[in-house]
Amino acid sequence: MKSGKFFALGLVALLCLSFGISLANHPPLGSSFERQGWRNAARHSAGIAPDPVRHAGVAIVQVFAAPTYGWRRYFAVHPWIIFKRSGESAYTRYEVIGWGGRNVVRRNHAIPDGLWFGAVPGLLVDHRGDGVDAMIDEIEAAIARYPHADQYRSYPGPNSNTFIAHIGREVPALGLDMPANAIGKDYRPLSQALGLSPSGAGLQFTLLGLLGAIVGPEEGLEFNILGLNFGMDLNRPGLRLPSVGRLGMSDASVSDTTPGLAMP
Repeated sequence: MKSGKFFALGLVALLCLSFGISLANHPPLGSSFERQGWRNAARHSAGIAPDPVRHAGVAIVQVFAAPTYGWRRYFAVHPWIIFKRSGESAYTRYEVIGWGGRNVVRRNHAIPDGLWFGAVPGLLVDHRGDGVDAMIDEIEAAIARYPHADQYRSYPGPNSNTFIAHIGREVPALGLDMPANAIGKDYRPLSQALGLSPSGAGLQFTLLGLLGAIVGPEEGLEFNILGLNFGMDLNRPGLRLPSVGRLGMSDASVSDTTPGLAMP
């Protein structure tokens, strides 16, 4: 009984800590989210993606995640993927959006590295140069195989995080490690409760994204309780926590075989 009580208290303490940090990162008073409203919220470039014209000869893949709009930003992120093949001078962007049409997979809905309704995105994946063209072929094939293209449910999924996690499983070369606050990344049908983790390199057990666990070289060890994820990453030491996603070293997957193309 005492051990269960201590576990529950520890869990509540972690939740309070995570939410407090998230609140500090996005203070409600004076926030541009509330002042502007979603129609007028900033969507300009964050200046993260390399100039596709200047680097037309370089194949590039990037994955971003930004806090979601409104009160949900304290708990979850919205991710998307952009890419361009060598020889192309413009990016293609893919993501899942739950409004505006039956097919929720959207192509070029917004500028490649734009703010998500005022929220600055963070970089999860950045691959450039040799081998990236072949990776893009795999990404496009994975997008075509996404099984929930006509479904959307913000919690527990399938949603925008489910989509990017699907690509990560199908294309392990991405080295994708989605943050703990990517709610929906763990969603899988009950018939596929056991399978690869979102990185494509670990193992995952999940009951509809509401209860489960992950173990793998990218994610480390992570437990999911009602869509809230707690864990520890050992390859780049850090804590995996709800609301904030991660505390510790950056875990972005980065590779560049192109001399002279500076990484962010």
